[in-house]
Amino acid sequence: MVRMISSLVLALMFVATAIAGDKHTSTKFEGPKANKGTVSHWKDGDNSMLELSDDFVVPDTPDPHWQLVDSRGNVYLLQKLTIKGDKINKTIVVPSYVKDVSKVVIWCAFAETNLGEASFAKPVM
Repeated sequence: MVRMISSLVLALMFVATAIAGDKHTSTKFEGPKANKGTVSHWKDGDNSMLELSDDFVVPDTPDPHWQLVDSRGNVYLLQKLTIKGDKINKTIVVPSYVKDVSKVVIWCAFAETNLGEASFAKPVM
């Protein structure tokens, strides 16, 4: 019985390690308004996910959005970062038409300006 439990614990540790190994973290956000925190990428089944770190600070600007840049320089304006009340879109699903992600930009749609960006060491997807 103890041997079976030990084997189960080892198997769960292996799976957790494998899952954690699939997570990629960007450089720190750098820019005039978004300059704290990072963004992480991982796969959830067929979905490619992005999530802002807990130390990310939402810029105090009128209309911040998620914006992605792929390895070819294509730019994709996605969800609004802030939603009703004090909630934020901290985690998003990358649309299937985005082939890879090299950089995440926090974009002010009102002023049409880059508030800060974070890059991955190599494109993720």
